[in-house]
Amino acid sequence: MRDIPDTLAPAGKIDLHTHTTASDGALTPTELVRRAAQVGITVLSITDHDTLAGLDEAQQAAGRYGIRLVPGVEFGIDMKGAEVHMLGYLFDPQYPPLLAKLAELREGRIHRGRKMVELLAKLGIHIPWERVEGIAAGASVGRPHVGQALVEAGYVRTIDEAFDKYLARGKPAYVERTQLTIEQCIALVHEAGGVAVLAHPTWVGDVEGMLPGLVRAGLDGIETYYGLYDQPTVAWLEGLARQYGLVPTGGSDFHGLNTLTHADLGSVSVPPQCLTELERRAQRYRQNHPHPPMQNE
Repeated sequence: MRDIPDTLAPAGKIDLHTHTTASDGALTPTELVRRAAQVGITVLSITDHDTLAGLDEAQQAAGRYGIRLVPGVEFGIDMKGAEVHMLGYLFDPQYPPLLAKLAELREGRIHRGRKMVELLAKLGIHIPWERVEGIAAGASVGRPHVGQALVEAGYVRTIDEAFDKYLARGKPAYVERTQLTIEQCIALVHEAGGVAVLAHPTWVGDVEGMLPGLVRAGLDGIETYYGLYDQPTVAWLEGLARQYGLVPTGGSDFHGLNTLTHADLGSVSVPPQCLTELERRAQRYRQNHPHPPMQNE
């Protein structure tokens, strides 16, 4: 257990975008919840990539620290010339079709990681696949694990450099992921009784050109209050949310890894009314797609 003080900060923050060791974060679910309590977070969502593996442990810890845990997950979708990340919230974490799709996506991540290692080898950069698996330690394999293996082998100094040189879209070791369309992703989240939110929209490229299609597909929200966004960016995204009838939401995207592309836990807080609107929409989807009640209902 990492040394995270027990002293708690004043409460009240809402952070709906964080990651744990179940995917590519540095803290276990328990450690993340404990740190969230320390920085004054009272509503937290763990949005690991393609997995809900950390949810049960986090729920137990959240009960101890008086934190409300919102079920969450992050999907990655490759589109023409863009990589889109979609956040799902407030879904039934036991919904069988959702669990089946997540298992399929995790298997695809293993295939993708192996292919990246093969492409790196063709460039004369040799890292053992077994080491990538070891870094992932049973978690959902992702590019940061490949990046960490490159750091350990001395080919790059940081994970950011690994992405910039080899692993980002358009770089020589980039591999497309297992295909899941925007429409399929949003429909699956809705069927599971949840809401779908576009993550870190400034990463998309032409987000204004993409939004009409996403809204037609049923998009519910857009990540507006994001850890690294300045006020002009937030104001622009708030305007897009109003224009398209989307819920502005957000979070820190905390990973705890050696990277400059994510903010610290608790560095941003979502206005409470945004979460209220997400809950209202999720309730409507649960009425449209009835199945057994969620565990936390």
